[in-house]
Amino acid sequence: MKTKLHMARAEDLSRLLGMVASFHDETGIEQDETTRTAALAPLLEGSPHGVVYIIGPRNAPVGYIAISFGWSIEMGGIDGFVDEFWIRPAVRDKGMGGEALSALVPALREAGVKALHLEADRESPVDALYRRLGFERRDRYCLMTADLRHP
Repeated sequence: MKTKLHMARAEDLSRLLGMVASFHDETGIEQDETTRTAALAPLLEGSPHGVVYIIGPRNAPVGYIAISFGWSIEMGGIDGFVDEFWIRPAVRDKGMGGEALSALVPALREAGVKALHLEADRESPVDALYRRLGFERRDRYCLMTADLRHP
């Protein structure tokens, strides 16, 4: 694999904040930097709830992938959810995202993760990539969200 994955650490916060802000701008997520920092910092400090990987060289990353962890009785243990996955527009469609995800799946499996889930736009061009990597749509299911941040 040519594309490197690095587990993000606290000293990567400033680089990550810019990439996360770009992802949020592209996808219409409204979040201020204070909230973004509060959400990222625990993951960079070793929280068991998730992990962020920098894609590409640590000093000049081309993207990031954030995984949150949970527990699934159905899957038989720890499961992961791709919370955010972003590659810089200038280097998209060069295979870096696919390489990163291809390396991440077996690493998570070896770490005991039983399933990895992701949410994707049904019209997204990366749908074919996800299918090649073993992700399948669950026709009987859809992701539903109750936003508990607001009463």
